[in-house]
Amino acid sequence: MMRAKALLMCVGGAFALSACTAAGSGEGSVKSASTANTGDTRTEFLGEDGNVPFPSTYRAYPGADTLIIPTTVFDGAGGRIDNGWVHFRDGKIVAVGGPNTAPPDVANVVDGSDKFVTPGIIDIHSHLGDYPTPSVPAHSDGNEATSPTTPDVWTEHSVWPQDPGFSRAMANGGITSLQILPGSANLMGGRSVTLKNVPSRTVQGMKFPGAPYGFKMACGENPKRVYGGRGRKPSTRMGNFAVNRQTWLDAIAYSENDDAKRDLGKETLVGVLDGDILVHNHCYRADEMALVMDMAKEMGYKVSAFHHAVEAYKIGDLLRENGVCSAIWADWYGFKMESYDGIPQNAAYLQREGACVVIHSDDENSIQRLNQEAAKAQAAGARMGVNISDADVISWITLNAAKAMGIDDMTGSLEPGKMADVVLWNGDPLSVYSRPEKVWVDGALLYDANDPKRRPVSDFELGQPGAGDVK
Repeated sequence: MMRAKALLMCVGGAFALSACTAAGSGEGSVKSASTANTGDTRTEFLGEDGNVPFPSTYRAYPGADTLIIPTTVFDGAGGRIDNGWVHFRDGKIVAVGGPNTAPPDVANVVDGSDKFVTPGIIDIHSHLGDYPTPSVPAHSDGNEATSPTTPDVWTEHSVWPQDPGFSRAMANGGITSLQILPGSANLMGGRSVTLKNVPSRTVQGMKFPGAPYGFKMACGENPKRVYGGRGRKPSTRMGNFAVNRQTWLDAIAYSENDDAKRDLGKETLVGVLDGDILVHNHCYRADEMALVMDMAKEMGYKVSAFHHAVEAYKIGDLLRENGVCSAIWADWYGFKMESYDGIPQNAAYLQREGACVVIHSDDENSIQRLNQEAAKAQAAGARMGVNISDADVISWITLNAAKAMGIDDMTGSLEPGKMADVVLWNGDPLSVYSRPEKVWVDGALLYDANDPKRRPVSDFELGQPGAGDVK
């Protein structure tokens, strides 16, 4: 139950997800949150049944050997191929080529003329399922706002797979993977979960096989307002840091005590300290982000990404040197004091510094147009003389997000062997006029704008007015 006592186990197999109703980092050092049958050994706590708790039961829907040709390809890794093609089979990318490369002979050919192909779009910051639609109090399951530190909670236990937002995110935004996070009321909000955007009866049936867990933290106004308003600690920013530091010290002591009683919260914290769980830290101000990075060094963990990070442009060099991504909006600012210094050029200035940029949603509507949000951030930079290529901008909503989530060795770019998470756009994906025409997840065609039968409707929507309409 501590670092020294963690159990070694062989990762089991992912189980079937029958059609429409059934239920790693790039550095290779982050452990899986699921039971994908990789053959690797993982350090994890086992249940009394000998299995990892709440394993992924995801298995890809059936797909076909598919060639998209001719088309403009943005590969997600900064590359662009005009008059190119993409071939995928058995759920994996087989090859990507250009006009001088002979395409394979494939029966299922999709005409990509005057269209664009990108990797599946990834949202690193979503609350779909734990703040689902309809937005009523009975559905408010994202913040366990009963203590400033709740590392024991897992957001997947709040996710409602019937949230209509999942299908909207795919049909309008080309979203194929997304991270569901707890809210930001608490300093430590609990574990996040990465999902494949597929219809399922259960959250386990959506759980991205092989993805590491994330851990949501928050600094600044939210925790001190929520708990200071109740007359308890923390009520100040210094209180935020004091509570965080003592909680980490307690977790370190737990990890060194072979006789300690099992503690769910400290298990998660030890997972962070061991590098198995990735920290996603809600933080706005530059000075606080710098302090958090120092706290992480003191306690022995790493921040994978700062979320919202409206002042990240002030410390782009520090973020680059510490290998921390900034998951940001294109232009949200001014809605509270700590967001006052947000600027539309945030992403562009970070890119100029060589720092990692991710465009996120944090919203059930913005997730449907992350491509447009990225384009807005690109345009804001161009107005200030910072010109960023379209191919690099696409990486903000594909490969960079995958890197920060620890899944870039599996998805995020159109590279042979990676998951065939693919979007065919009816025009330039950075144009406000373009929409996804087709979306494949692990090579399975799950959305087709020209086929009403492939416009998913959740069970919740059946019988509701408008069910079956374009979503």
